[in-house]
Amino acid sequence: MQVVSLIVSLYIMSPHILIIYTGGTIGMKQDPQSGALVPFNFWQITEEVPELKRFDYQLDALSFTPLVDSSDIRPDFWIQLAQTIKQHYDTYDGFVVLMGTDTMAYTASALSFMLEDLEKPVVFTGSQLPIGMLRTDGKENFISAVEMAAAKGPDGRPQVPEVCIFFENQLFRGNRTTKYSAEQFNAFRSPNFPPLAEAGIRIKYNNGFIRYPETWGKPLKIHTSLCCDLAIIKLFPGIQEKTVKGILAIPGLRAVILETYGSGNAPTLPWLIQALKNAIEGGILVCNVSQCHAGSVAMETYATGILLKHAGVLGGHDITTESAVAKIILLTGQYNDNKIINEKFDTNIRGEISI
Repeated sequence: MQVVSLIVSLYIMSPHILIIYTGGTIGMKQDPQSGALVPFNFWQITEEVPELKRFDYQLDALSFTPLVDSSDIRPDFWIQLAQTIKQHYDTYDGFVVLMGTDTMAYTASALSFMLEDLEKPVVFTGSQLPIGMLRTDGKENFISAVEMAAAKGPDGRPQVPEVCIFFENQLFRGNRTTKYSAEQFNAFRSPNFPPLAEAGIRIKYNNGFIRYPETWGKPLKIHTSLCCDLAIIKLFPGIQEKTVKGILAIPGLRAVILETYGSGNAPTLPWLIQALKNAIEGGILVCNVSQCHAGSVAMETYATGILLKHAGVLGGHDITTESAVAKIILLTGQYNDNKIINEKFDTNIRGEISI
């Protein structure tokens, strides 16, 4: 995978924003002859979105080559993206990442953990309709994302120095989001954490919910040691013993995300509890994440949850599945000691859980 510099410079004024185009619906337009959707020439972005010329910003752009469909996103893409931001970090005041929506919540979550001591905005956005269509949501999402990436607070520092997702008038913390709709323009939701900003006639920033560095001026660090030896077990009525044991017996498995009911509950099947206990004693991490979008895992509430806790299952609080996946991939890539991983998974690292 290569990153090709396009450099689309509009104004030599601050703030200086880098747009990173990776692919996705937002970069498509309809071929006038065939009617098929094809990627447009990103060198001509100001022709597709002429409103960008009205900003008093310098906008530069990079494009991934080849472009990546969001369904094909893998951790090596996250590494490439993190390295790209690191490479250009000192030159730009903020970053806008354009990509497909299907795995945007996973990618934003991963980047939030991979970028340590981040002090600048990294705003992900995309669209449900190609930017070349008349009713597209792409233009508004793109323009607002650029404006938020450039925004400064009263102290002159970045207004939102976080990895975020902007969609349909709302800016969310990246590791708190989930894709909710494949058809509506408000494709993303953040059920357990308020928006960081809301765009109306004016952009209203919810400063009380934005994470700011305790100490400014630290250099950006990136973490690129990732491990994908994990699986997800989604509980359902009638789940079979052979299915669970088959997953837990996968060679090299490091961790399992157990998607449970409600506030972290599971069937009181003796074989299930014993299988999980045996896996944990054998060195596999088992993390409890609720199937419910809103709410939190509280294994102390009901007897079924208590059984899981006694078996050694780790509670995920109100973390999303997407964020849990990204966090485990990072932690198991960095550490071999399960005790350290357990402690860090249970710790609020980037605002991903409410504790």
